[in-house]
Amino acid sequence: MIGYGVMVLVTIVAFLLIRNYGETLLAPTAAAAAHVVTSVQASNVLLRVLVALVAIIVTGQLLGWVFARLNQPPVIGEVVAGILLGPSLLGPEVSALVLPPSVAPYLGIIAQLGVVLYMFLVGLELSPALLNQRAHTTVATSHASILAPFILGALLALLLYPRVSSSDVSFTSFALFMGVSMSITAFPVLARILTDYRMSRTRLGVLALSCAAIDDVTAWCLLAFVVGIAKAEMGQGLFVAAGALAFITFMFLLGRPILQWVAVRWEGEAQTRGATTLVFVALLLSSLTAEVIGIHAIFGAFLLGAVIPHDSALARALTRQLEQVVTILLLPAFFALTGMRTRIDLLYEPGQWLICAVIIMTAVAGKFGGTLAAARLTGLRWRDAAILGALMNTRGLMELIVLNVGLDLHVITPTLFAMMVLLALVTTMMTAPVVRWLNPRSALEEEPDTIAETWSKKPQEFCD
Repeated sequence: MIGYGVMVLVTIVAFLLIRNYGETLLAPTAAAAAHVVTSVQASNVLLRVLVALVAIIVTGQLLGWVFARLNQPPVIGEVVAGILLGPSLLGPEVSALVLPPSVAPYLGIIAQLGVVLYMFLVGLELSPALLNQRAHTTVATSHASILAPFILGALLALLLYPRVSSSDVSFTSFALFMGVSMSITAFPVLARILTDYRMSRTRLGVLALSCAAIDDVTAWCLLAFVVGIAKAEMGQGLFVAAGALAFITFMFLLGRPILQWVAVRWEGEAQTRGATTLVFVALLLSSLTAEVIGIHAIFGAFLLGAVIPHDSALARALTRQLEQVVTILLLPAFFALTGMRTRIDLLYEPGQWLICAVIIMTAVAGKFGGTLAAARLTGLRWRDAAILGALMNTRGLMELIVLNVGLDLHVITPTLFAMMVLLALVTTMMTAPVVRWLNPRSALEEEPDTIAETWSKKPQEFCD
């Protein structure tokens, strides 16, 4: 506990020192934004949106299949599909035939809805059994995997702010966002990788899932805090902070018992239409409340999913009803919009590619190094600690969601957005090869009984 307290205190002091110096830096003047949107007749809007969705779904599924054969998460192929159809590789003229700029606002609405529902599903996947495992290894490792990249990201902001930021963004907001974006771990992608490697029920797999779950909850709370600061004008910061705290308190003290009662009430019943309707209304209200407070709608959706009982029939029914629609139909709009925003052609100077490489190396050093050090200090073997560090370095779709939030708030520029998208792709693609190279043979040979004995839990609690 003393070590943990020192770690948190050092992080806070280090960030305040970084902020104190960073506020003296000057960023380039914001370029006059020329968001030219070609007018489109109303009768052609639906046609163009449907063409764009068909193109991104087909291309994403095809590339997802290819990447899956290469032992990579299929989501990588879907992200690459969005970039492939965007202006970076095809050029503005050819890309406009499939993804014309005029459909961006409509794709944006579909994408926002898809992301809200996706974050709701991510919240549903969080198992209380993982979050309740308060072993010192889990908490220390998880928070070290956040604090180390957070501080490195804030330090990196000293280099990036005068070069790739803009003068209408304060250094504090920029540094906080860089720290949070470096700290993200993609819980769903990590779970998929552990399943593919038959590690989800091993001691190391359970530890990785526990760390990722705590990591996600902490990181999304930090993101809500950063968004509140970025969106708040003078005098509104206190309202945002107080509103967010009151919202979280309400969801856990009142919302959670109500939803637990609803889940128990409909347990075992085949027809859950009434419960499903209630949950969807709650989802919309929760997202709306978060947006009104000044954080973000996705945080409200994530929080609602997290307070619904993980193992209830209601949660399973919602997951079954939403998962395919969200991942196959709605999220492709998000990938298309991300591809339209990702202008890799803006990185035309060697110095910009050097900055991109520094960002990637800093992110890997923070996530991998922080996890490795904390896991080793809490008793894991070097190889297991290294595997855990590689797994926690997975960012995937969660990073893209954070980056799009930052771009919408104008905290990051399109150039930095392109660099950070490449960061998400590289760190996610390197996870599987690194884990395979480290060869977790001992982890794969562990029996469920050993896991249960290690964690002092019943074996069936690890079968989910």
